[in-house]
Amino acid sequence: MKISVVQMNTQEDKPANLAAARTLIERAVAEDGPDLIVLPETFTSMTGDRARQRANAETIPDGEACQLMATLARTHRVAIHAGSLAEAAGDKCYNTTTVWDRDGTLIARYRKIHLFDVDVPGGQSYRESDTMRAGDAVVTYDLDGVTIGCAICYDLRFPELFRALRDQGAKAIVLPAAFTLLTGKDHWAPLIRARAIETQTYLIAAGQVFTHDGGRKPCYGHSMVVDPWGTVIAEASDQVGTIAARIDPGYVDAVRAKMPVMRHHVLDRPAAPTREVA
Repeated sequence: MKISVVQMNTQEDKPANLAAARTLIERAVAEDGPDLIVLPETFTSMTGDRARQRANAETIPDGEACQLMATLARTHRVAIHAGSLAEAAGDKCYNTTTVWDRDGTLIARYRKIHLFDVDVPGGQSYRESDTMRAGDAVVTYDLDGVTIGCAICYDLRFPELFRALRDQGAKAIVLPAAFTLLTGKDHWAPLIRARAIETQTYLIAAGQVFTHDGGRKPCYGHSMVVDPWGTVIAEASDQVGTIAARIDPGYVDAVRAKMPVMRHHVLDRPAAPTREVA
């Protein structure tokens, strides 16, 4: 299966962002001929303005970005893992991934489970929960007989989600992200490689790059694909663009056969009953 990963520099202007996403998708189709195209987190709009965020939010599947993804998937006969967008949900939104098959049919929807509420060194604060609701479902989908798992950005720091995806049959896990520059330079690659090694799956990570929200949020970029052994097989440079890689489900099986960690977990098994001796 051939994967194209799109790295973007999304700003506040939603129509401009959708036009940029369309251009990059069409470039990937022309240059790579992929089976699956992956976009980054919040590819439709990145803004710290709550009113603008709500205005840019969509209902699924009839929102503007959703309809564009469906049309591009159907036109180019390619599946699209559409990063994430703000899904309208009352006074807040969900940070939601949508996945479209080659017919332009919605086949998966994942709402980000772990919300990014932190104060990072340097005085910058992020409060995703101020505007976002958390999802609660572990989501996988099937593409050409391969089970693919869904995660978003901050989820990367919670290995139990990735193990749950593996246990649901995932042989690849897709991670759209807008990882901050400060944490990304030290944590991005080690965490992606760790999740790939732990779960013995391919990790496909699509990132935002450069600054957003009026220059207030710098993102790390370095979109990458990592194989089940933890080897980086494709990585983006510091620019907007695409990368491509092939994933081999048979290699997942081979790695798992050689290192059968899935059979060796003990901490989640029910404790054996104990018997007191009189």
